[in-house]
Amino acid sequence: MAKCQRNDVGSVVFDRASTSAAAGSHFRLCTSFSTASFRRKIFDAVSCGGSSRYRYHHDGNVGGGDDTVSSAIRSLSEIVKEREAARPIRSNVKSEKLFDLLKLESSPESESETKKKEEVLEEFKSVVRKLQVEDLVERRAAASRVRLLAKEDAEARGTLAMLGAIPPLVGMLDLEDDESKIASLYALLNLGIGNDLNKAAIVKAGTVHKMLKLIESESSSNPSVSQAIVANFLGLSALDKNKLIIGSSGAIPFLVKNLYDPHQKSSSQVKQDALRALYNLSIFPSSVPFILETKLIPFLLNALGDMEVSERALSVLSNVISTPEGRKAISTFPNSFPILIDVLNWADSPGCQEKASYILMVMAHKSYSDRQAMIEAGISSALLELTLLGSTLAQKRASRILESLRVDKGKQISDHSGGNSSAPISSSLSSFTNPILGSAEGLEGVDDLVSEEKKAVKQLVRQSLQNNMRRIVKRANLPQDFVPSDHFKSLTSSSTSKSLPF
Repeated sequence: MAKCQRNDVGSVVFDRASTSAAAGSHFRLCTSFSTASFRRKIFDAVSCGGSSRYRYHHDGNVGGGDDTVSSAIRSLSEIVKEREAARPIRSNVKSEKLFDLLKLESSPESESETKKKEEVLEEFKSVVRKLQVEDLVERRAAASRVRLLAKEDAEARGTLAMLGAIPPLVGMLDLEDDESKIASLYALLNLGIGNDLNKAAIVKAGTVHKMLKLIESESSSNPSVSQAIVANFLGLSALDKNKLIIGSSGAIPFLVKNLYDPHQKSSSQVKQDALRALYNLSIFPSSVPFILETKLIPFLLNALGDMEVSERALSVLSNVISTPEGRKAISTFPNSFPILIDVLNWADSPGCQEKASYILMVMAHKSYSDRQAMIEAGISSALLELTLLGSTLAQKRASRILESLRVDKGKQISDHSGGNSSAPISSSLSSFTNPILGSAEGLEGVDDLVSEEKKAVKQLVRQSLQNNMRRIVKRANLPQDFVPSDHFKSLTSSSTSKSLPF
C-alpha cells in the first residue's frame, strides 16, 4: 500500500516500496498535497521577506522526483539569500532597536522611575484630600504645599487641577483667617501659570467674585491680601476669555486704586502688577468705559516722566485711544499734547518714542481740532527730529503725522483763496481793488506787502532750521563747534518752505 510520509524538513515524499497497482490511485493524492503545500510555503516565504525557517536543502527530488518543484525550491532559496544580503542593515537596526526597548522595559532604572511617579501621584492625591478636611491648620498646610508643588512644575499644575484641587482652594477664600486666604490665593496663582485651562477653571469656579468680596471687606486693608489679589488679577487677565469677565466685574477701580492711593501702601511690584493687569484689560474696547470712570488717564499722563512706568503707561494709553471716548478723555486733559510731544524730545527709549508717536498719529488722523492743538504745542520740530534720529517705526509714524498736518495747511490755503483756486494769479491781482488807494494805484503797494511777507517767512524758516539743527547736534553728541554743511546752508537760504524735505 502506498504511504505518504514527511521527512525532517516537513515535505511530503512518496514511499517507493509500495506496489505499482496501489500507486496509481494514491500517487495523485500525495502529489497534489505536496504541490499545494509547497505553493503555500513559497508564498509565505516571499511575503515574509525570506525567513530562515522556510529554507529547503534537498539532495534529491521531492514529491516523487518532481524536478519542477525541486528547481522552484532552489530558486526560492537563492531569492531569499539575495534579499537577506540586500537588507542586512535594516534587519540589524530593527533587531537592535527591539533589543534596546526590551532592555529598557526590564531595566531597574525604569522600574524605579515608575515607582517614583506612583509615589508623586499618591502625594498629589493626599494633598488634594487634605484640602477638603475640616481641620483649618491642615487645610492651610495643604494649600501651601500646592503652592510649592505648582511653582515650577508645569506637569504638577495640570495633575493637581485634574485631581480637583481648584474648587477647595476657591472655597478657602470664604474663611475668616487671612493666612488661609493668602495661602489659597498664591496656590491658585501658581496653578494658573502657563496653563490656560486652569485659568479658565479658576474663573469659572467663582474666584473673581470672591476676590471682589475680599476687596470690599476688611481684609482689603491687609497689604498681603491685596498684593495676592492683584497678582491673581494679573495672571487671570492674561487669558482673553477672562478679560471681559474681569473688566466688567469691578476689578478695574481696585487696580487703579493700587496705583496712586497712598493709603494702600502698595509696593513697587504691586504697582507694576496692577499696571500690567490694566494693560491686559484695556486690550478689549469694552473695558475702556470702566477705565474712564476712574482717575487712570490723569495718573498715566502725569506719570510719563517716571522712567519706571513710562513705557507701560504709554501702552495702556495706546489701547485707550481705540475708542472715541478714550481719545476725547486724553485730548481734554490739560497739557496732554505738550506732555506727549515732550516724550518725543526726551525719551531715549525706542519703545517710548514709538508708542507716543502712535498715540499722536491716531489722534491726528481722527480729529482736526487735535491736529491744531498739536501744532500749537510745537509738534513740528519734534517730528522733524524724530524722522532723522528715531527708530524706523517712529520715523514712519512721524512722517504720517507730518503728512496729516500738511494736508490741513493745504486746505487752509485753498479756503483763503475764496474757493477758486484754479483762477490765475494775474487775474486775481488785476481784479484786486484797494478801497483806499484805488485799483490801479494800489498794485504797487500790494507787491510791497507780498515781498515783506516773503521776507518774514524766509526769516522764520531760517530760524526754525537753525534751532532744529542745534537740537539735533546736541542729541547726537556732536562737537559744539560743529559746522553745518553747504547743503544745510542752502536750505536755510531758500526762498520758500517748499525746499524743506518734509
